[in-house]
Amino acid sequence: MKALIIEDEVMAAQALQKLLGEVSPETEVISVFESIEDTVEWLRENPMPDLMFMDIHLADGASFAIFEQVDVTCPVIFTTAYDEYALKAFEVNSIDYLLKPIDKEALKRAMHKFYNLQGKLPNLANFDALIEQLTNKKKYRSCFLLPERDKLVPLPVSNIAYVYIDAKTIKMISLDHKTYYLTHTLDDLMDQLDPHDFFRANRQFIIARSVIKDVSIWFGNKLSINLTVDIPEKIIVSKARVAEFKRWFSR
Repeated sequence: MKALIIEDEVMAAQALQKLLGEVSPETEVISVFESIEDTVEWLRENPMPDLMFMDIHLADGASFAIFEQVDVTCPVIFTTAYDEYALKAFEVNSIDYLLKPIDKEALKRAMHKFYNLQGKLPNLANFDALIEQLTNKKKYRSCFLLPERDKLVPLPVSNIAYVYIDAKTIKMISLDHKTYYLTHTLDDLMDQLDPHDFFRANRQFIIARSVIKDVSIWFGNKLSINLTVDIPEKIIVSKARVAEFKRWFSR
């Protein structure tokens, strides 16, 4: 089975792709797109996939615009944190409209609808594993034990201001301006930190929600994030990630 993922949050797309690989190895994710424009271009030039996973809010608008520009004939599963588009979702060929956090029974219903359309039932063992992983709340780090001179000192996650790369060295800065050195990558850290409280602003910075002072409009429709603590350089959010940052900060 060939699937397409339409999702402008990189980590969410990667997590979904990983889950599909674990519970449905026969499913091939043929591409992942972050925008309406790229999705429409691909659909116009390639055969329709068997299934699409589609977020509603994309970097360049609501994904319903895709259906206005190309004839989508495959089933679509919408996953979103917003409920104001439920009726609109059923006007297109969606299987179901799942609100985040994902409800177990709603997800079961959506998946069974898809398999019924395909004329076959899912592997129940794998399906239960998928339900378990999606509906169980992930536990994130609450504290780090970090080296400081000849000791290891605890740093509660609530005391982290930001993390950044400096000359290939990962530095974690606390609210009281102390610097700690880590061996983790930023990708590793984002997997351990609660995404409600931390945001990967760019390739160099992870910032805590608690230290954001305000946001400045920057050149080229980018954003400059101003913190309540000192930073070594400006923290710039690219144009492509502005919408994602706004949604994150507005939660």
